[in-house]
Amino acid sequence: MELQTVSDVREFFRDALQDALGHQHLQVRDHTEHYIVNLLAMFSHTDALFEPDCDRTQLKPLALLLAEAADAPDDRQRFRTLQRLGDVALFVAGFLAGGFARRPVDVDYHIAMGGRAYGTLAHAPFHGAQRALGQVFAELEHKFQPIVDALNEIGEGAARQSPCDVLRLYELWYKTGSPRAHRLLLKLGIRPVPAGAGAN
Repeated sequence: MELQTVSDVREFFRDALQDALGHQHLQVRDHTEHYIVNLLAMFSHTDALFEPDCDRTQLKPLALLLAEAADAPDDRQRFRTLQRLGDVALFVAGFLAGGFARRPVDVDYHIAMGGRAYGTLAHAPFHGAQRALGQVFAELEHKFQPIVDALNEIGEGAARQSPCDVLRLYELWYKTGSPRAHRLLLKLGIRPVPAGAGAN
């Protein structure tokens, strides 16, 4: 794989995201694209993924973030925690999905949790200029899976598929219905079929 030097990480992610969205035949609003690019730039610094009080060896579980949001003392803290939940779920599902093998939770869990967090935020009472943020969260909720596919494409780049990767690709398609995973399997000469739909 060719090493690429960039002077502006946001510009790199913007170009990569636009290319991936085009390959996925997915359109998002400008504000949503800007939000995702900023999210990727923020998480390009590993420390941003971890909570300030954790030991940097594992991420705070999404269920714990959800519990913190439910117990938040005010709406502002609740919204901030739900946004964190959605952001972490989107990044992890998009860039770290290959690391889910043999773990108790999988990518479909992150997709469901992140989508619901953004959906809750989309219905928050935003006013004035903040209304655009409500629209961003609504689009992130409704297009969470296809956006994850686009981020998978950015993260995987030109990496070759090992047999374990192919199995993982099938599991991803089976659990989430990912159109991208389906296309990649077909490209590899594998025609995935749902469970119980064997040949007669």
